[in-house]
Amino acid sequence: MKNFLSSLLATLTGLVIMTIVFFLILLGIVSASTSKEPVEVEENSLLLARFNAQILDRANEDPFALLFSGNFMYDEIMGLNQILKDLEKAKTDDNIEGIFMNLRSINAGVATLGEIRDAMLDFKESGKFIYAFSEAYTQKSYYLASVADSVFMAPEGMFLFNGLSAQVMFYKNALEKIGVEMQVIRHGSYKGAVEPFLRDDLSDENREQIEGYVGAIWGKMMEDISQSRGLSVEELNQIADDLSTIDSEKLVETGMIDALLYYDEVLTLMKEKMDVEEEEDLNAVSLKQYKDAPVKEKKAYSRDKVAVIYGMGSVVDGTAGEGYISSERISKAIRKARRDKSVKAIVFRINSGGGSGMASDVIHREVLLAAKEKPVVASMGDVAASGGYYIAAPADTILASPNTITGSIGVFGLFPNIQVLLNDKLGITTDVVKTRL
Repeated sequence: MKNFLSSLLATLTGLVIMTIVFFLILLGIVSASTSKEPVEVEENSLLLARFNAQILDRANEDPFALLFSGNFMYDEIMGLNQILKDLEKAKTDDNIEGIFMNLRSINAGVATLGEIRDAMLDFKESGKFIYAFSEAYTQKSYYLASVADSVFMAPEGMFLFNGLSAQVMFYKNALEKIGVEMQVIRHGSYKGAVEPFLRDDLSDENREQIEGYVGAIWGKMMEDISQSRGLSVEELNQIADDLSTIDSEKLVETGMIDALLYYDEVLTLMKEKMDVEEEEDLNAVSLKQYKDAPVKEKKAYSRDKVAVIYGMGSVVDGTAGEGYISSERISKAIRKARRDKSVKAIVFRINSGGGSGMASDVIHREVLLAAKEKPVVASMGDVAASGGYYIAAPADTILASPNTITGSIGVFGLFPNIQVLLNDKLGITTDVVKTRL
């Protein structure tokens, strides 16, 4: 009995200590997230843009999100809304002389990059400069870099530029070998998501739509790069077809980049540009820091508001948090904005490939009700397809980026028949007793 009480006391003591430690960690996270001091931007400073984290339409600023999301890299997510806001602020900030983009692989959709690119073009209208540098350019990073006044790459760097492709993996034959038959209910010949379970190659309809959106995205990228770099679309496509970018020297000859320079040489160029002595360091502030820099000219306050509701991820039933378009949570947000008399319009930002038909219909209903009372604008991000398009449909106005993938209207259902797998392959059988025949 004595040993039992000692063990119980030790267990309770451990639980109390763990609770205290957990509370202190939680307090630290909240404190670090809420006690940010305004950043002082020195005169003659650079805005350092590193897009080395996943870029979503909005980064969750909730200090509890990191702890309860299970994603301990959550703080590394960048919000497109904040990036655009910071670039607009930097345009009129007298202390910011220019932007230095130090790029590598970028984890963002092409439509998202297009919005950042447009914001960079707007920034350049202020007369300030943009330099871009990378040790290895991907097609996405070069697409963004091409907007810069000067594009540089390390002499031994890598440059990927060979066009876009889309690959579909098919499972039908593999499932047949293990005795699984996938029974499919589908409406629409172009609803290609189920084809991997029905075929071993692309149908004509699916091939047509994939060629359509891949070609459209590549065409838009080439058009934008052409305007920024002074190369024709035909020249750019020829460079991609010939794999000319494998040879670094040809990058300069073709005009894809301006020079092959090491990082320190690029810094020296920027020092000369900003009249900074060679031995001095450049004043630089990162995008992550700059979001806390105060805005000098505050806009006039108005009681009238525009509600911005973000729908990111798969459409699902229930109350799932950020990263999913859950029917109850999103419907509640739309309903709240509809009933709020100070909200004069609603912007519904959608970035989703669809999901639950039931959840989509629930949200569709709330958008429809809201549109009867006040203007509703649907803004599409990288993708707004299937259920993602359906929930946008009742809006008064639907806006999409030239690189947004949208459409794919229709439904499907998948039901695996595993009778052969269980009976013949594994020797498992079942029998049933029913209350009624």
